[in-house]
Amino acid sequence: MAVQLSPIIAGVMNWGVWDKNLNTKEMNHLIHLFFENGITTFDHADIYGGYTTEASFGKAWANAKIDREKIQLISKCGIQYVSENRPQNTIKHYEYTSDYIIWSVENSLKNLQTEYLDVLLLHRPSPLMQADEIAKAVEQLKVTGKIRSFGVSNFTSSQTELLRQKTEIAFNQIQFSATNHEAMVDGSLDYMQLHHIQPMAWNPLGVVFRENTEQTQRLKLLFSKLVEKYHVGSDLILLAWILQHPATILPVAGTINVSRIQQLMKAKSLILDPQDWFAIWTESMGNKVP
Repeated sequence: MAVQLSPIIAGVMNWGVWDKNLNTKEMNHLIHLFFENGITTFDHADIYGGYTTEASFGKAWANAKIDREKIQLISKCGIQYVSENRPQNTIKHYEYTSDYIIWSVENSLKNLQTEYLDVLLLHRPSPLMQADEIAKAVEQLKVTGKIRSFGVSNFTSSQTELLRQKTEIAFNQIQFSATNHEAMVDGSLDYMQLHHIQPMAWNPLGVVFRENTEQTQRLKLLFSKLVEKYHVGSDLILLAWILQHPATILPVAGTINVSRIQQLMKAKSLILDPQDWFAIWTESMGNKVP
């Protein structure tokens, strides 16, 4: 049975040297800020910060004085990233041998200063992955209590099914937003609902605030009206659009802005009028729904 995660997940990718370069005190403050605002799940991957961010977070977590059972830690493994911390890697690739998966989880546990992961995800699919090898590692990690639940990230339905024949798949973290909504029409979200796999959505705000294109211009024009109607920011409307999908998608929010963190959970109670929901999809596509 899958673990229960918070409706919105805190994405930790940018906390470390890849972007914000937060110190231990700042990370500690962020952990508490998310927790106090009902966001209790933190999304990691071993490669973040060139294999350094988990350890940085772990130092902050060790001083957080929060009951471990009240938060959930996600991490991912499998990408072999070219980094000075992995000098043996000369090219980006993937590794999913049983021994490597187990070693990677144990390394993440040490870095995060915790005894278990609530969720382990395979970060990206590999053409060389062997379902039996992966299932062997997953079952051993579950039996030893090092992971509580298992899933995948960026996997297609057929890739997920390959593994699902050998071991339970509880989650799939995919790219999904109002500007990247293919999973809604290519059968991916249908497949997850059918097999009780809960989706997580990375980059849930899409490119609305990062790119100036015909698509984002159409959406911004619509949001100027919706913001007045719903009395919330357009970022919350984008999250509410995702949360309203029946697949019970969990957005991974990468913000570290204090005021935004304090507002995030409002998206959970924001119910868009169906015509407004379809208007967002329509403006994203640039044409009427099929």
